[in-house]
Amino acid sequence: MTVSPLIWGITIVVILALLAFDYFFHIRKAHVPQLKEAAIWSAIYVGIAIIFGILVLVYGGTAMGSEYFAGYITEKALSVDNLFVFLIIIASFRVPREDQQKVLLFGIVFSLIARTGFIFLGAALINSFAWVFYAFGLILLITAGNLIKPDHGGGEADNFMIRLARKFFHTSEDYDGDKLFTMENGKKVLTPMLLVMVAIGGTDILFALDSIPAIFGLTQNVYIVFTATAFSLMGLRQLYFLIDGLLDRLIYLSYGLAAILAFIGVKLILHALHENNLPFVNGGQPVPVVEISTGLSLTVIIGVLVVTIVASLLSKAGKAQTAINNARRHAVNYLDLSYTADPAERERIYNALREEERQIEHMEPKYRNKAKDVDRIRAQVAEAHRQHKEYLAR
Repeated sequence: MTVSPLIWGITIVVILALLAFDYFFHIRKAHVPQLKEAAIWSAIYVGIAIIFGILVLVYGGTAMGSEYFAGYITEKALSVDNLFVFLIIIASFRVPREDQQKVLLFGIVFSLIARTGFIFLGAALINSFAWVFYAFGLILLITAGNLIKPDHGGGEADNFMIRLARKFFHTSEDYDGDKLFTMENGKKVLTPMLLVMVAIGGTDILFALDSIPAIFGLTQNVYIVFTATAFSLMGLRQLYFLIDGLLDRLIYLSYGLAAILAFIGVKLILHALHENNLPFVNGGQPVPVVEISTGLSLTVIIGVLVVTIVASLLSKAGKAQTAINNARRHAVNYLDLSYTADPAERERIYNALREEERQIEHMEPKYRNKAKDVDRIRAQVAEAHRQHKEYLAR
């Protein structure tokens, strides 16, 4: 089905309006989102994506609607995995809690721009060179292999671009609200806020290299690729605060995503063989192979994600890892006086830390002893308790 320029225009205006609404009504004034706010708006953005999918199903047909939902679910799952890296970067730069929303919105906007560029580049390559399906399939198989490596998700914020910026430009050690530049000793310098946005932008480009081949493996309709990608990014900021602290619980998510990407990679290669025109493969003639339908793809994607999420939530190791990592994070956040200026937020962090301590005390020793840097975590927790007592004694 060909999508008219009018529909393209309306879609782009709606997406830009959603981003503008998010900024002016939620982010412009720095604040820490409450759980209820994050839950309501996460549900609203998912609802908008589902309503759009139903409209595609009604006006575009079953095939087009199935392709949209398969693409949306895949891209949403990949976006949740991306939140792991965002969390690492934000924690590494010690971004104040009140300003984390602006960093995330920048990441979403930059990701949308980067992925849109890759979408149109990918579409142009597919239309010109049939062998691109082989390349996309290979990229996804390699990515799937990387996802199951033990060090997956251990990204560093102090990457090459950041080291260059620190070396050649004057940068301040402290934040100045959400400003990108500030004055220090009479000179204009960069703030860590600008550096963290550079780091987020760099990772967005890397994420696009994985996600775009994945969705092209499900549909070659550029409109569906664009809208499924865009709506999967909408609400990601709210989702970050909603599942903040639960990301570590999804210990099998990387395995589930690896299975999905490997499945789509095989689907792409089978499609490439079916459309083959490479002279050194079957004499340049199409290879008679079984092609995987969109319906089967959607079933596999949903099935793998359900099994992955349920297995993660039921896992005792996942519960232990979540409690230990959250205790470490909350202790560090409480000790970092620049993390938040909101007394209520500091009290929330301390109460969360105490609850995690209780969970750790009741867990089996074999899970508790698997944690890295146990002595360091204990020291940080003890220091948080000491400082809290001093705070109450004032």
